[in-house]
Amino acid sequence: MGNYGDAFLMRALVAYMGLGANVNEESTCPRTFVDDQGIQLNGRYNYVLHFNEDQLPPVEAFWSVTMYDKEFYLVKNDINRWAIADYTPGLEKNDDGSLDIYIQRCRPVRESNWLPAPKDEFNLVLRMYQPSAKVLNGTYEVPGVRRVTNSPHIH
Repeated sequence: MGNYGDAFLMRALVAYMGLGANVNEESTCPRTFVDDQGIQLNGRYNYVLHFNEDQLPPVEAFWSVTMYDKEFYLVKNDINRWAIADYTPGLEKNDDGSLDIYIQRCRPVRESNWLPAPKDEFNLVLRMYQPSAKVLNGTYEVPGVRRVTNSPHIH
């Protein structure tokens, strides 16, 4: 995407669907609809997206995880948060340098790491701006979204 050459139909389609597309060297945006077991993501369940310290998205600019509902709209929620990014205020890493993003409907203890989920199906996009060679050559592996049975909540 982004380098259309004489592919005018593709250029028109991208313009129709949105504002355009970046070349991979500018941004790479994998999307997932399923958890690490291949089951559709759904707000009935709690999830954790865990990045080991050496597994954080390797970028030269920034990264973000954005949530969309089943109609591909941003998910409305009480805290007006649609994404978690490396620049999210108060984002807390674990003692070992890893990072957990809590994807669930109920407010967790680490609210700064919370991406509020809708009541039903959703999908996630990991945007990586100015991705490293590991992303571009396909050797970077995005961690799977893990469904969890227990998640610490504020009551």
